[in-house]
This record gives sequence, C-alpha cells and structure tokens, in this order.
Amino acid sequence: NLVARSPPYGHHYTTMNCLQSWPEPVVRVQSLSDSGMRVIPDRYIKRSSEVPSPSLCSSGGGDNIPVIDLGELYSADRTIREKALARVSSACREWGFLQVVNHGVSHELMEAAREVWREFFHLPLEAKQGYANSPSTYEGYGSRLGVEKGAKLDWSDYFFLNYLPASLRDEKKWPSLPPSCRQKIADYSEEVVKLAGKLMKIFSIDLGLEEDCLQQAFGGEDIGSCLRVNFYPKCPQPDLALGLSPHSDPGGMTLLLPDENVSGLQVRRGDSWVTVKPVKNAFIVNIGDQLQVLTNANYKSVEHRVIVNSDQERVSLAFFYNPKGEIPIEPAKELVTEDRPALYPPMTFNEYRVFIRTRGPCGKSQVEALKSPR
Repeated sequence: NLVARSPPYGHHYTTMNCLQSWPEPVVRVQSLSDSGMRVIPDRYIKRSSEVPSPSLCSSGGGDNIPVIDLGELYSADRTIREKALARVSSACREWGFLQVVNHGVSHELMEAAREVWREFFHLPLEAKQGYANSPSTYEGYGSRLGVEKGAKLDWSDYFFLNYLPASLRDEKKWPSLPPSCRQKIADYSEEVVKLAGKLMKIFSIDLGLEEDCLQQAFGGEDIGSCLRVNFYPKCPQPDLALGLSPHSDPGGMTLLLPDENVSGLQVRRGDSWVTVKPVKNAFIVNIGDQLQVLTNANYKSVEHRVIVNSDQERVSLAFFYNPKGEIPIEPAKELVTEDRPALYPPMTFNEYRVFIRTRGPCGKSQVEALKSPR
C-alpha cells in the first residue's frame, strides 16, 4: 500500500515506477452515465461536507475571477500598461486565478482542439481502451487519480499526455482518431507554451524581478509541460458527486481551455466557492504550488474543484506548465527578506509530484505541509 504518510520533503518518498496497474478494475464514468442509471455507485458519493452547498456557492452577481486583456500590457500608453499590470498583480495575489483575453492564441485553433477531443471521447469504448493508462506514468486514457485502494472517485474520465521535455513526448501514445487529433494537439500545445512564457515574464515584472527570473528558475527552455483533457459526463445525482475533488495544482501554472457552454469550475474564495463564468475565447490561468513556493507565497495557488450536472456533459483542456523535474524549487532570493523569511525548503518537482500522485487530489494540504517549521 503506497500511501505517503511521512512529510513530503527530504528523501522519504517512493517512485511510482513500481505501480504497473491500478489497485482494482477501472470503470469508465462515461459508460456509467450512458447506461441510464439513476443512482450513482457509492464509490462516487462524496461526504455531505464535500459536495456543493447552495449557501456556500456564489454564481450570480458580479463575482467572477478577474479578466485581463493581455494586449493592454503592451500598450504604448504607460497608464494603460500600469493599470493592466496592477490587475494581474491583484489577481495572482488575491485570487490565484485570472482569465486572459487578447492572448495571441488562435481562436479557431482553440475551438478545433476542444472539439477534436470531444469527438475522441465519443468514440466507441474499444477504440479508447487501446490508450488505457497506468499509475506509473498516467499517460493515456484514465478514470481515476490516486492509487489508494477503495478511494472515493471523481465523476470524470480524462486523457493525459506529456508535451515537454521532448524526450518524454511520445506522439504514438496520442490518439490517432479522430485523424486530425495528433496534429491539433501539437499545434495547440506549441501555442499555449508560447503564451505561458509570456505570462512568466509578466509575473516576473510584477514581482519586481528580472523579466526572465521565474523562467530561469523553472529551467529556462528546459521545462516540463503536459496536457490533461477532462471529460465530465452527465451525472444523474450531481448533488452527491464532484467532477474533480478540491485541490491546488501541484505544478507551476495551469492554462485551462474551458467548455464555453457549460460552467463547472469552482474556485475557493474565503469560505465560499465561486462558479467561474467562462469568457468567450479566454484562457483561465491559475497559479500552481511551484509558483507559490518560488514567489515565497506572494502569489497563491488556490483550491478549486469541478461540479457536474445532469443535463450536459463538459469537456475542458488543462495545460500544465511546470519546472524541470530535477531542479530544486525554493523561494527566489530577491523575495526573501528579514521581514519575510523563506517559507519553504528546496524540493524538486519530481519529489513533490510523487507525493501528490500517491494521495490524489486533497485540498491544499500538500503545499501547506512543505512550510518550514518556525
């Protein structure tokens, strides 16, 4: 039983390579949804304290994560530039989330990428099963995170693939159906990596660092990135289940292409949850645990979760932009002062990721456990 009970730092961690299979048969959630069942299996029923409570969910009014026009950051007008940067700063420090528009990625490509994945998930099960994944790499078609036997499960299927470093990229593991899928993945990933690089510069400038500081701390050009495409089928009892349990993202930064027609992402805001209203042609960007560490918690990685509904399925593309796995990540020296000492010890992303993968999504307990004892 591979449960990391010791603190997630130092050398007391176990590699996942020994895990060649899931601890029990994997059930495809889409198959459950398509079966016409009206009562979901116990494995998917969350504790009452974990499922969405209408009194703690905010979806109306003007409460939405900040929307930033990236074009304004390159305006010839200094006042416009400064106001836009101030909005970025506030979003990263107070929300941990922002939506970006005018970001440079082709809207047609965004739409095509989302729709080719929707087609993939509607292929016959046998066609998808050829890409079934294992916990040793997570690459391929999956339906669970975490490897604890008997764990409560989320109401979702997914496809996970590596993009960078190129040495980990294996396009043979990408879907060959629909026929355009591999090319769309390649084109889309290339553009999103460029956007992430732009954002890293913007974040560095906001923090008062040299503009390439955060990127260099991640490994310069030698970084990691991967894509998880999420498929949330219709759920007959949406008030009992979650599409994705509350968690903060373990990596550096996530660029999410949401389903424009179906809301589902909720972001923790104090004691309540804000249902994100996707803006057309926007990416939802959130700060991951590695940027929280690197910025000495000036930027926050924030808990989020996904709700499901009984009327509509939902597809989203989460692109993770991460540090090189072997580089120790610790607070940037420029952000460590006598008044604000380093909050975290050095730890590589590879070490941190093993801890996360063992337990599956569980709030922000991972990054909080890293904090140096005072």
